[in-house]
Amino acid sequence: MSLERFSLENYRCFRERQEVELGKITVVLGRNNSGKSAVVRALPLLSAGIRGDSPYPLDLDLIQGFTPSFADLIHGSSPHGRIQIGASFANEGGNVISATAEVQNISNQGMHLVSVLEISCGGEVVNLSWVPSVDAYSPEKRAYLVDGQQRKVGFRGLLPDPADWADSVGGVRGVTGMIREELDEIRYLGPFRKSPERFFRSPARALGSVGSRGEKALGMLAADEMYGRGRIGREVNDLLMGILPGWRLEVTDVGSGMYIPKLRSLRDTDLVVHIDDVGTGVVQFLPIVIQRAVDRVQPPAKPVIEIVEEPELHLHPSAHAAIADLYVEAVQDSKVRFLVETHSENFLLRLRRRVAERKLRSEDMKIYFVEQAEGSATLRKIEVDALGNLDYWPRGVFAEDFEEVRALADAQANRIDDAR
Repeated sequence: MSLERFSLENYRCFRERQEVELGKITVVLGRNNSGKSAVVRALPLLSAGIRGDSPYPLDLDLIQGFTPSFADLIHGSSPHGRIQIGASFANEGGNVISATAEVQNISNQGMHLVSVLEISCGGEVVNLSWVPSVDAYSPEKRAYLVDGQQRKVGFRGLLPDPADWADSVGGVRGVTGMIREELDEIRYLGPFRKSPERFFRSPARALGSVGSRGEKALGMLAADEMYGRGRIGREVNDLLMGILPGWRLEVTDVGSGMYIPKLRSLRDTDLVVHIDDVGTGVVQFLPIVIQRAVDRVQPPAKPVIEIVEEPELHLHPSAHAAIADLYVEAVQDSKVRFLVETHSENFLLRLRRRVAERKLRSEDMKIYFVEQAEGSATLRKIEVDALGNLDYWPRGVFAEDFEEVRALADAQANRIDDAR
């Protein structure tokens, strides 16, 4: 069972309900400040709410890379507003399992709580509705109407505490536990990766993710050199051939558990550049490549959704397509799916080409465009056919190069006319 779709309402720039169906590769597009990041960052928020043990719905301190206040999540930042967030799964029997929670902010109490929750499994639905009362703001248990009957319910994150819940849900018994256990691991890599240190130390324990800023990436290579016989390093260099041809990454042990990362030229082996002296683009894409190499060597045991914001940042356009191919290769035989926010036309064109070449199924690729109108954002789904064609394309997006070439041709023609 894995996450099939998630929904948002009254969340950040989205006033109306929006739903995102996840493919093996899901791409979110839009102009600057349109709400793309808000969409992809909703998944770490959802994961914190489902997996968290806090008596409050959303422990924002658990979210790597960004820690807004709850009021910042509400459309219009209303101090007494609410957001709605939901998730849908399909189990092996084909039943759809879903949970949708309305989370209310109580500004004068400095807290937020689940005010409405709907859980469904197949055709059976259970509803909880918060009852304001003497214990209305208790962090332990509060009064809720559960399918019309009032009872005290404690919460762990967005879902009821199993101790208060198991005997009250009839045929939906155990569904909340399934949702907690079966939710995909959510990884998040933000748009600004951490600059590497000149020296770094091998971590004391295994790391499965490069971290929200890629800060753990080089440590993973050091641990691989110390304990893994360099297998991840070899995979990294295999992947680098398509992105940074003519160079290989080396991690050198300088003693006392310290390592130095550097790039060595394959054309002139005496030419060595320390990682902290290379261009910004290399620093930005190394965590992406290292994560892919780690998953090749140590495939995840459970489903993973890897969120990456602007994987193309600071890279030459020729490398954008190579990054897309990393993801196409990764989804063929692994449990990792990708949710990517991008500005790159080359990235999207490569994905469409791979669909046309039958290397990626059209149904495995989902595209969404974030549109702004009248102070609110909406998500528009763009369908992809078997030839990589799109059923809709927003006017002016990725058209800048065409417009510039046309303007250049017009200016050249005018100059020629003037010379005559």
